[in-house]
Amino acid sequence: MILSFGIVLLAAILISGIAHRTVLSTAVLFLVAGFLLGQGMAGVLVLEAGDSQVSQLAQIALFVVLFTDGQRLAIRDLAKAWRLPGRALLLGMPLTFVITALLGVWLVGLPWPEALLIAAVLAPTDPVFASAIVGRIEIPARVRGLLNVESGLNDGLALPVVLILVAAIGGPEVDYVVLALELVGGILLGVAVPILVTLLLRIRYLAATPLYAALGPAAIAIIIYGVAVATGANLYLAAFSAGITIASAAPELRDAFIDYGEYIAEIVKLLAIFVFGALIAPSVLADVSPLGYLFAVLILVIARPLAVEAALIGSKLPWEERATAAWFGPKGFASVLYGLLVLESGNPDAAHLFHLIVVAISLSIIAHSSTDVPIAGYFARLEKEDLASRSGQR
Repeated sequence: MILSFGIVLLAAILISGIAHRTVLSTAVLFLVAGFLLGQGMAGVLVLEAGDSQVSQLAQIALFVVLFTDGQRLAIRDLAKAWRLPGRALLLGMPLTFVITALLGVWLVGLPWPEALLIAAVLAPTDPVFASAIVGRIEIPARVRGLLNVESGLNDGLALPVVLILVAAIGGPEVDYVVLALELVGGILLGVAVPILVTLLLRIRYLAATPLYAALGPAAIAIIIYGVAVATGANLYLAAFSAGITIASAAPELRDAFIDYGEYIAEIVKLLAIFVFGALIAPSVLADVSPLGYLFAVLILVIARPLAVEAALIGSKLPWEERATAAWFGPKGFASVLYGLLVLESGNPDAAHLFHLIVVAISLSIIAHSSTDVPIAGYFARLEKEDLASRSGQR
Protein backbone atom coordinates (compact mmCIF):
# COMPACT_ATOMS: atom_id res chain seq x y z
CA MET A 1 0.00 0.00 0.00
CA ILE A 2 2.82 2.42 0.87
CA LEU A 3 4.64 1.76 -2.41
CA SER A 4 1.42 2.16 -4.42
CA PHE A 5 0.57 5.38 -2.63
CA GLY A 6 4.06 6.76 -3.28
CA ILE A 7 3.76 6.07 -7.01
CA VAL A 8 0.31 7.68 -7.23
CA LEU A 9 1.59 10.65 -5.19
CA LEU A 10 4.42 11.12 -7.69
CA ALA A 11 1.92 10.99 -10.55
CA ALA A 12 -0.22 13.60 -8.78
CA ILE A 13 2.82 15.85 -8.33
CA LEU A 14 3.64 15.60 -12.03
CA ILE A 15 0.11 16.58 -13.13
CA SER A 16 -0.62 19.04 -10.30
CA GLY A 17 0.14 22.07 -12.46
CA ILE A 18 -2.37 20.92 -15.06
CA ALA A 19 -4.91 19.97 -12.37
CA HIS A 20 -4.68 23.41 -10.78
CA ARG A 21 -5.77 25.03 -14.05
CA THR A 22 -8.34 22.48 -15.25
CA VAL A 23 -11.16 20.25 -14.03
CA LEU A 24 -8.66 17.40 -13.68
CA SER A 25 -8.59 16.63 -9.96
CA THR A 26 -5.79 15.08 -7.93
CA ALA A 27 -8.39 13.90 -5.38
CA VAL A 28 -10.21 11.97 -8.12
CA LEU A 29 -6.86 10.52 -9.27
CA PHE A 30 -6.28 9.01 -5.81
CA LEU A 31 -9.88 7.77 -5.59
CA VAL A 32 -9.71 6.05 -8.99
CA ALA A 33 -6.22 4.65 -8.32
CA GLY A 34 -7.39 3.17 -5.02
CA PHE A 35 -10.43 1.65 -6.76
CA LEU A 36 -8.34 0.10 -9.55
CA LEU A 37 -5.79 -1.32 -7.10
CA GLY A 38 -8.40 -2.57 -4.62
CA GLN A 39 -9.24 -6.20 -4.07
CA GLY A 40 -12.30 -5.96 -6.31
CA MET A 41 -10.06 -5.06 -9.26
CA ALA A 42 -6.27 -5.62 -9.34
CA GLY A 43 -6.13 -7.00 -5.78
CA VAL A 44 -3.00 -5.03 -4.83
CA LEU A 45 -4.71 -3.40 -1.83
CA VAL A 46 -6.58 -5.89 0.33
CA LEU A 47 -8.74 -3.78 2.62
CA GLU A 48 -12.20 -4.25 4.13
CA ALA A 49 -14.55 -1.54 5.38
CA GLY A 50 -14.54 -3.06 8.86
CA ASP A 51 -10.72 -3.12 9.17
CA SER A 52 -9.53 -1.19 12.22
CA GLN A 53 -6.72 0.49 10.26
CA VAL A 54 -9.26 1.94 7.81
CA SER A 55 -11.29 3.51 10.62
CA GLN A 56 -8.12 4.76 12.31
CA LEU A 57 -6.80 6.36 9.14
CA ALA A 58 -10.08 8.14 8.39
CA GLN A 59 -10.23 9.32 12.00
CA ILE A 60 -6.68 10.70 11.93
CA ALA A 61 -7.22 12.37 8.56
CA LEU A 62 -10.31 14.18 9.76
CA PHE A 63 -8.60 15.18 13.02
CA VAL A 64 -5.54 16.62 11.22
CA VAL A 65 -7.57 18.57 8.68
CA LEU A 66 -9.92 20.03 11.30
CA PHE A 67 -6.93 21.04 13.42
CA THR A 68 -5.20 22.85 10.55
CA ASP A 69 -8.43 24.38 9.20
CA GLY A 70 -9.32 25.70 12.64
CA GLN A 71 -6.07 27.69 12.65
CA ARG A 72 -7.43 29.82 9.82
CA LEU A 73 -10.08 31.20 12.19
CA ALA A 74 -9.42 33.36 15.23
CA ILE A 75 -12.21 34.12 17.70
CA ARG A 76 -12.35 37.71 16.48
CA ASP A 77 -12.91 36.41 12.95
CA LEU A 78 -15.71 34.13 14.12
CA ALA A 79 -17.32 36.97 16.06
CA LYS A 80 -17.33 39.14 12.94
CA ALA A 81 -18.54 36.46 10.55
CA TRP A 82 -20.75 34.12 12.57
CA ARG A 83 -24.09 34.91 10.96
CA LEU A 84 -23.53 33.09 7.68
CA PRO A 85 -22.02 29.87 9.16
CA GLY A 86 -24.76 30.02 11.81
CA ARG A 87 -27.42 30.02 9.11
CA ALA A 88 -25.76 27.10 7.33
CA LEU A 89 -25.43 25.08 10.55
CA LEU A 90 -28.70 25.87 12.31
CA LEU A 91 -30.99 26.08 9.26
CA GLY A 92 -29.19 24.56 6.28
CA MET A 93 -28.01 21.37 7.96
CA PRO A 94 -31.42 20.39 9.46
CA LEU A 95 -33.12 21.17 6.13
CA THR A 96 -30.56 18.99 4.31
CA PHE A 97 -31.28 16.24 6.83
CA VAL A 98 -35.06 16.43 6.24
CA ILE A 99 -34.83 16.55 2.42
CA THR A 100 -32.36 13.64 2.34
CA ALA A 101 -34.58 11.52 4.60
CA LEU A 102 -37.63 12.23 2.40
CA LEU A 103 -35.67 11.22 -0.71
CA GLY A 104 -34.58 8.01 1.03
CA VAL A 105 -38.17 7.05 1.83
CA TRP A 106 -39.75 8.08 -1.48
CA LEU A 107 -37.02 7.03 -3.91
CA VAL A 108 -35.25 4.08 -2.32
CA GLY A 109 -38.12 2.83 -0.16
CA LEU A 110 -36.15 2.90 3.08
CA PRO A 111 -38.01 2.63 6.40
CA TRP A 112 -38.06 5.95 8.24
CA PRO A 113 -35.44 5.03 10.89
CA GLU A 114 -32.97 3.94 8.19
CA ALA A 115 -33.72 6.95 5.97
CA LEU A 116 -33.17 9.28 8.92
CA LEU A 117 -29.90 7.51 9.74
CA ILE A 118 -28.54 7.86 6.19
CA ALA A 119 -29.62 11.52 6.23
CA ALA A 120 -27.69 12.08 9.47
CA VAL A 121 -24.60 10.35 8.06
CA LEU A 122 -24.66 12.41 4.84
CA ALA A 123 -25.84 15.78 6.21
CA PRO A 124 -22.40 17.01 7.39
CA THR A 125 -20.01 18.54 4.90
CA ASP A 126 -16.38 17.53 4.91
CA PRO A 127 -13.52 19.93 5.69
CA VAL A 128 -11.07 17.75 3.77
CA PHE A 129 -12.81 18.25 0.43
CA ALA A 130 -14.19 21.69 1.24
CA SER A 131 -10.56 22.78 1.62
CA ALA A 132 -10.29 22.57 -2.18
CA ILE A 133 -12.49 25.66 -2.43
CA VAL A 134 -11.63 27.21 0.96
CA GLY A 135 -7.96 27.37 -0.02
CA ARG A 136 -8.62 29.37 -3.21
CA ILE A 137 -8.18 33.10 -2.66
CA GLU A 138 -10.27 33.85 -5.75
CA ILE A 139 -13.38 32.80 -3.79
CA PRO A 140 -14.83 35.67 -1.69
CA ALA A 141 -13.57 35.55 1.90
CA ARG A 142 -17.05 35.40 3.45
CA VAL A 143 -17.93 32.31 1.41
CA ARG A 144 -14.64 30.62 2.36
CA GLY A 145 -15.25 31.51 6.00
CA LEU A 146 -18.79 30.15 5.86
CA LEU A 147 -17.69 26.81 4.37
CA ASN A 148 -14.69 26.48 6.68
CA VAL A 149 -16.61 27.04 9.92
CA GLU A 150 -19.60 25.00 8.80
CA SER A 151 -17.57 21.98 7.69
CA GLY A 152 -15.48 22.13 10.86
CA LEU A 153 -18.40 22.11 13.27
CA ASN A 154 -21.11 20.06 11.61
CA ASP A 155 -19.31 16.71 11.99
CA GLY A 156 -19.46 16.93 15.78
CA LEU A 157 -23.04 18.21 15.70
CA ALA A 158 -24.17 15.28 13.54
CA LEU A 159 -22.49 12.65 15.73
CA PRO A 160 -25.12 12.55 18.52
CA VAL A 161 -27.92 12.14 15.97
CA VAL A 162 -26.02 9.34 14.22
CA LEU A 163 -25.41 7.48 17.48
CA ILE A 164 -29.04 7.78 18.53
CA LEU A 165 -30.31 6.51 15.17
CA VAL A 166 -27.75 3.67 15.08
CA ALA A 167 -29.20 2.56 18.41
CA ALA A 168 -32.71 2.89 16.97
CA ILE A 169 -32.00 0.47 14.09
CA GLY A 170 -30.41 -2.16 16.30
CA GLY A 171 -27.04 -0.83 17.44
CA PRO A 172 -25.76 -0.33 21.01
CA GLU A 173 -27.76 1.80 23.42
CA VAL A 174 -26.70 5.43 23.82
CA ASP A 175 -26.12 7.10 27.18
CA TYR A 176 -27.18 10.68 26.49
CA VAL A 177 -25.41 12.13 29.54
CA VAL A 178 -22.14 10.50 28.49
CA LEU A 179 -22.66 11.73 24.92
CA ALA A 180 -23.16 15.31 26.10
CA LEU A 181 -20.06 15.08 28.27
CA GLU A 182 -18.03 13.84 25.29
CA LEU A 183 -19.09 16.81 23.15
CA VAL A 184 -18.50 19.40 25.87
CA GLY A 185 -15.27 17.64 26.86
CA GLY A 186 -14.00 17.89 23.30
CA ILE A 187 -14.46 21.66 23.24
CA LEU A 188 -12.94 22.15 26.70
CA LEU A 189 -9.96 19.97 25.80
CA GLY A 190 -9.43 21.88 22.56
CA VAL A 191 -9.35 25.18 24.44
CA ALA A 192 -7.42 24.18 27.58
CA VAL A 193 -4.40 22.39 26.06
CA PRO A 194 -3.41 25.16 23.59
CA ILE A 195 -3.73 27.83 26.30
CA LEU A 196 -1.60 25.81 28.72
CA VAL A 197 1.10 25.16 26.10
CA THR A 198 1.07 28.81 25.05
CA LEU A 199 1.60 29.94 28.66
CA LEU A 200 4.50 27.50 29.05
CA LEU A 201 6.15 28.71 25.84
CA ARG A 202 5.94 32.30 27.06
CA ILE A 203 7.88 31.62 30.26
CA ARG A 204 11.17 33.45 29.76
CA TYR A 205 13.43 30.67 31.02
CA LEU A 206 11.66 28.07 28.87
CA ALA A 207 11.89 29.94 25.57
CA ALA A 208 12.01 27.58 22.60
CA THR A 209 14.17 27.89 19.51
CA PRO A 210 12.33 28.96 16.33
CA LEU A 211 12.37 25.39 14.97
CA TYR A 212 10.91 23.85 18.10
CA ALA A 213 8.47 26.70 18.62
CA ALA A 214 7.06 25.88 15.18
CA LEU A 215 6.45 22.35 16.46
CA GLY A 216 4.31 23.67 19.31
CA PRO A 217 0.99 23.09 17.50
CA ALA A 218 2.13 19.56 16.59
CA ALA A 219 2.70 18.84 20.30
CA ILE A 220 -0.71 20.32 21.10
CA ALA A 221 -2.39 18.11 18.48
CA ILE A 222 -0.69 14.93 19.70
CA ILE A 223 -1.56 15.63 23.34
CA ILE A 224 -5.19 16.41 22.47
CA TYR A 225 -5.50 13.27 20.35
CA GLY A 226 -4.10 11.10 23.12
CA VAL A 227 -6.27 12.62 25.85
CA ALA A 228 -9.40 12.48 23.68
CA VAL A 229 -8.87 8.81 22.85
CA ALA A 230 -8.21 8.01 26.52
CA THR A 231 -11.19 9.95 27.88
CA GLY A 232 -13.74 9.62 25.08
CA ALA A 233 -13.91 13.38 24.46
CA ASN A 234 -15.10 14.25 20.94
CA LEU A 235 -11.99 14.22 18.74
CA TYR A 236 -13.37 16.45 16.02
CA LEU A 237 -14.68 19.25 18.18
CA ALA A 238 -11.42 19.08 20.15
CA ALA A 239 -9.35 19.40 16.96
CA PHE A 240 -11.30 22.31 15.51
CA SER A 241 -11.58 24.23 18.78
CA ALA A 242 -7.83 23.72 19.36
CA GLY A 243 -7.04 25.20 15.96
CA ILE A 244 -9.24 28.22 16.65
CA THR A 245 -7.69 28.66 20.12
CA ILE A 246 -4.15 28.63 18.68
CA ALA A 247 -5.13 31.21 16.06
CA SER A 248 -6.70 33.38 18.75
CA ALA A 249 -4.30 33.02 21.68
CA ALA A 250 -1.01 32.34 19.91
CA PRO A 251 -1.06 33.62 16.32
CA GLU A 252 2.75 33.48 16.26
CA LEU A 253 2.57 29.69 16.76
CA ARG A 254 -0.03 29.42 14.04
CA ASP A 255 2.08 31.47 11.61
CA ALA A 256 5.18 29.36 12.29
CA PHE A 257 3.34 26.07 11.87
CA ILE A 258 0.67 26.65 9.23
CA ASP A 259 2.79 25.69 6.21
CA TYR A 260 3.93 22.44 7.83
CA GLY A 261 0.39 21.72 8.93
CA GLU A 262 -1.03 22.16 5.46
CA TYR A 263 1.58 19.81 3.94
CA ILE A 264 0.81 17.16 6.54
CA ALA A 265 -2.95 17.60 6.09
CA GLU A 266 -2.65 17.27 2.32
CA ILE A 267 -0.67 14.02 2.49
CA VAL A 268 -3.00 12.49 5.09
CA LYS A 269 -6.03 13.58 3.05
CA LEU A 270 -4.71 11.99 -0.14
CA LEU A 271 -3.78 8.75 1.63
CA ALA A 272 -7.27 8.53 3.12
CA ILE A 273 -8.89 9.09 -0.29
CA PHE A 274 -6.62 6.40 -1.74
CA VAL A 275 -7.66 3.90 0.94
CA PHE A 276 -11.33 4.84 0.59
CA GLY A 277 -11.09 4.17 -3.16
CA ALA A 278 -9.74 0.69 -2.39
CA LEU A 279 -12.89 -0.06 -0.39
CA ILE A 280 -15.16 0.60 -3.38
CA ALA A 281 -15.28 -2.86 -4.95
CA PRO A 282 -17.47 -3.48 -8.04
CA SER A 283 -19.71 -5.64 -5.83
CA VAL A 284 -20.38 -2.60 -3.64
CA LEU A 285 -21.37 -0.50 -6.65
CA ALA A 286 -23.51 -3.32 -8.07
CA ASP A 287 -25.44 -3.65 -4.81
CA VAL A 288 -26.95 -0.18 -5.30
CA SER A 289 -30.00 0.04 -7.58
CA PRO A 290 -30.49 2.73 -10.25
CA LEU A 291 -32.84 4.50 -7.84
CA GLY A 292 -30.05 4.38 -5.26
CA TYR A 293 -27.73 6.18 -7.68
CA LEU A 294 -30.47 8.72 -8.41
CA PHE A 295 -30.85 9.20 -4.66
CA ALA A 296 -27.10 9.90 -4.35
CA VAL A 297 -27.22 12.41 -7.21
CA LEU A 298 -30.24 14.23 -5.81
CA ILE A 299 -28.55 14.58 -2.41
CA LEU A 300 -25.82 16.57 -4.18
CA VAL A 301 -27.89 18.63 -6.62
CA ILE A 302 -31.11 19.17 -4.67
CA ALA A 303 -30.90 18.41 -0.92
CA ARG A 304 -27.87 20.50 0.03
CA PRO A 305 -28.30 23.33 -2.54
CA LEU A 306 -31.99 23.80 -1.79
CA ALA A 307 -31.43 23.73 1.97
CA VAL A 308 -28.56 26.24 1.97
CA GLU A 309 -30.27 28.57 -0.52
CA ALA A 310 -33.28 28.62 1.81
CA ALA A 311 -31.03 29.19 4.85
CA LEU A 312 -29.32 32.16 3.17
CA ILE A 313 -32.50 33.97 2.18
CA GLY A 314 -32.17 37.56 3.37
CA SER A 315 -28.39 37.28 3.84
CA LYS A 316 -27.74 39.92 1.12
CA LEU A 317 -25.12 37.67 -0.48
CA PRO A 318 -24.92 37.95 -4.28
CA TRP A 319 -26.46 34.97 -6.04
CA GLU A 320 -23.04 33.71 -7.16
CA GLU A 321 -21.81 33.48 -3.58
CA ARG A 322 -25.03 31.85 -2.37
CA ALA A 323 -24.83 29.28 -5.17
CA THR A 324 -21.18 28.50 -4.36
CA ALA A 325 -21.94 27.99 -0.67
CA ALA A 326 -24.94 25.86 -1.57
CA TRP A 327 -23.06 23.67 -4.04
CA PHE A 328 -19.94 22.97 -1.97
CA GLY A 329 -21.35 20.54 0.53
CA PRO A 330 -18.91 17.65 -0.07
CA LYS A 331 -19.35 14.37 1.76
CA GLY A 332 -16.23 12.65 3.02
CA PHE A 333 -14.43 11.18 6.00
CA ALA A 334 -16.94 11.97 8.70
CA SER A 335 -19.57 10.25 6.57
CA VAL A 336 -17.20 7.30 6.05
CA LEU A 337 -16.66 6.99 9.80
CA TYR A 338 -20.36 7.29 10.56
CA GLY A 339 -21.07 4.83 7.74
CA LEU A 340 -18.77 2.34 9.44
CA LEU A 341 -20.88 2.72 12.59
CA VAL A 342 -23.91 1.83 10.47
CA LEU A 343 -22.07 -1.18 9.01
CA GLU A 344 -21.30 -2.44 12.51
CA SER A 345 -24.79 -1.76 13.88
CA GLY A 346 -26.07 -5.33 13.51
CA ASN A 347 -29.02 -4.26 11.36
CA PRO A 348 -29.85 -6.82 8.62
CA ASP A 349 -29.68 -4.07 5.95
CA ALA A 350 -26.49 -2.50 7.35
CA ALA A 351 -24.31 -3.52 4.39
CA HIS A 352 -26.77 -2.11 1.85
CA LEU A 353 -27.08 1.15 3.78
CA PHE A 354 -23.29 1.43 3.86
CA HIS A 355 -23.11 0.86 0.10
CA LEU A 356 -25.61 3.69 -0.49
CA ILE A 357 -23.42 5.93 1.66
CA VAL A 358 -20.28 4.90 -0.27
CA VAL A 359 -21.91 5.75 -3.63
CA ALA A 360 -23.02 9.17 -2.36
CA ILE A 361 -19.54 9.96 -1.03
CA SER A 362 -17.83 8.77 -4.22
CA LEU A 363 -20.06 10.90 -6.46
CA SER A 364 -19.48 13.85 -4.13
CA ILE A 365 -15.68 13.51 -4.32
CA ILE A 366 -15.82 13.42 -8.11
CA ALA A 367 -18.30 16.28 -8.47
CA HIS A 368 -16.90 18.68 -5.89
CA SER A 369 -13.23 18.01 -6.59
CA SER A 370 -13.79 18.71 -10.29
CA THR A 371 -15.66 22.00 -9.98
CA ASP A 372 -13.46 24.10 -7.70
CA VAL A 373 -11.24 25.35 -10.55
CA PRO A 374 -14.08 26.56 -12.84
CA ILE A 375 -15.86 28.28 -9.94
CA ALA A 376 -12.64 29.94 -8.72
CA GLY A 377 -11.96 31.05 -12.29
CA TYR A 378 -15.43 32.55 -12.53
CA PHE A 379 -14.86 34.67 -9.42
CA ALA A 380 -11.41 35.70 -10.69
CA ARG A 381 -13.03 36.98 -13.91
CA LEU A 382 -15.69 38.80 -11.91
CA GLU A 383 -13.00 40.55 -9.88
CA LYS A 384 -11.10 41.56 -13.02
CA GLU A 385 -14.25 42.95 -14.60
CA ASP A 386 -15.04 44.86 -11.41
CA LEU A 387 -11.52 46.35 -11.29
CA ALA A 388 -11.72 47.30 -14.97
CA SER A 389 -15.11 48.92 -14.42
CA ARG A 390 -13.77 50.97 -11.50
CA SER A 391 -10.72 52.04 -13.51
CA GLY A 392 -12.99 53.12 -16.39
CA GLN A 393 -15.16 55.20 -14.06
CA ARG A 394 -12.07 57.10 -12.87
